[in-house]
Amino acid sequence: MNEVTIKYKDSKTLKILKDLAKYFDFVVSTPKEGKKKTETINGVTIIPGDRSIDMSELTKIFSGRNLDAKELRKRGWERKR
Repeated sequence: MNEVTIKYKDSKTLKILKDLAKYFDFVVSTPKEGKKKTETINGVTIIPGDRSIDMSELTKIFSGRNLDAKELRKRGWERKR
């Protein structure tokens, strides 16, 4: 079954869509409360971060590398010739 997302501002729109669903054989569903909300921007799906991530795992990766934020920004924006 194909799926379409419709965004609307007025609550009357949802009522009209539910009434039309009875006649045109489509389903109006709402997202579950526990389900994470995803958003698509230019075809890329964005998933909100999880606050329960253990950041101590990242410490093992980045410690002892003498990383400087200023130097990382400089190298990140440097053009390759």
